[in-house]
Amino acid sequence: MRITLSDEARQYIAYFESATDATVRDCLLFDERVVLLIAAGEMGTAIGPGGKHVRAVEDDIGTTVELVEDAETARAFVENALAPAAVRHVTISEQGGECVAYVEIPDPDRGIAIGADGKNIHTARKLVRRHYEIDDIQLT
Repeated sequence: MRITLSDEARQYIAYFESATDATVRDCLLFDERVVLLIAAGEMGTAIGPGGKHVRAVEDDIGTTVELVEDAETARAFVENALAPAAVRHVTISEQGGECVAYVEIPDPDRGIAIGADGKNIHTARKLVRRHYEIDDIQLT
């Protein structure tokens, strides 16, 4: 699947990569935050010691930056997209032409997976649609 990025998203990617030396695979823009998809294995580089890199970028751009780590498989990608919620199991199922990821989350972490006003689950759904053509994520 081909991802189209706006000029603003490309600018955030270029700035974050130059500030942190981490590779950014995608960028989602929301009113109150920027979500960056970081290449697998580069999350430590992106965050920096004690979160130094992310905080510096947030200070420079004046908005919250959230990071999600890329993954080699759809299941691992779904888990990363819902982090820091604990994920027990991910089942990906195709039915009626629709692909759905069913994710088992322990009750104490359901709120984390959903986020305030559903922002975390919305972000996860958008990312998995863009990168793995999964139409929906359902929490079980």
